[in-house]
Amino acid sequence: MTPQRPLAVLLDRDGVINLDSPDYILTPEQWIPVPGSLHAIARLHKAGIAIAIVSNQSGLGRGMMDQNTFNAIHAKMMLAIEDAGGFISHVSYCPHAPDEGCLCRKPKPGMVGDSLKACDVAADAAIMIGDSVRDMQAAHSAGVAGILVQSGYGDAASILQQSRQCMPAVIAFADLAGAVDHMLGEASSCC
Repeated sequence: MTPQRPLAVLLDRDGVINLDSPDYILTPEQWIPVPGSLHAIARLHKAGIAIAIVSNQSGLGRGMMDQNTFNAIHAKMMLAIEDAGGFISHVSYCPHAPDEGCLCRKPKPGMVGDSLKACDVAADAAIMIGDSVRDMQAAHSAGVAGILVQSGYGDAASILQQSRQCMPAVIAFADLAGAVDHMLGEASSCC
């Protein structure tokens, strides 16, 4: 069951906060916010909801970018969020390549658990918002409700169908703004 007004919202980054690319976000210039996402984060913050980012960043482990470039992308994102009136309580990212066998890379629940602990929130008082099946799998494994947004790349209908295999009650919205409307009790349609 999805808590209507959570104490914490865990956000995937690429495809939820910013536009995603199958070729990865590898420079600060490629980091472009999804329309409405920064304002949605600010609305969550103003509602007293803790916000964490939980993101796979295998471009680091694959050698596609270095840590300094990643830090510059992250700094651009954090400044944009703060300029819009938002605040991020915790950031957790997995820098490993998929074949490294780490415990943090989604769909494993490691980063979700770390973020819950950092925000001092129980799993049943949090919601994970992501754009992929692995986001929902990680949330499910950690006992956290999930909401899909369809602002990432990929076949949104297929992602929703696959996500419902592990999380039958998952709902989907066009983007983060729609999901936040739902959580804050404002009109928004979902599927």
